[in-house]
Amino acid sequence: MTSLEIEYCHPCGFLDRALDVQAAVMRSFGGELESATLTVGDHGVFVVCVDDAVVFDVSEESFDVDEIVRAVRAEL
Repeated sequence: MTSLEIEYCHPCGFLDRALDVQAAVMRSFGGELESATLTVGDHGVFVVCVDDAVVFDVSEESFDVDEIVRAVRAEL
């Protein structure tokens, strides 16, 4: 099965964003995922990976939950 990992910057206050993304992905694809983990990071990181493939990186894209869910769908 597929795993989702969200690495977020705790000092930047990205926990709420990480929880929003995790909840949206779980609502859409919960039955298709083995795990959906949050990993604490720093230095402004906010990266979403599906099976180690980066589907969203805040350093390259603007934050949009719906876009992230679509990117996860494309990877699944």
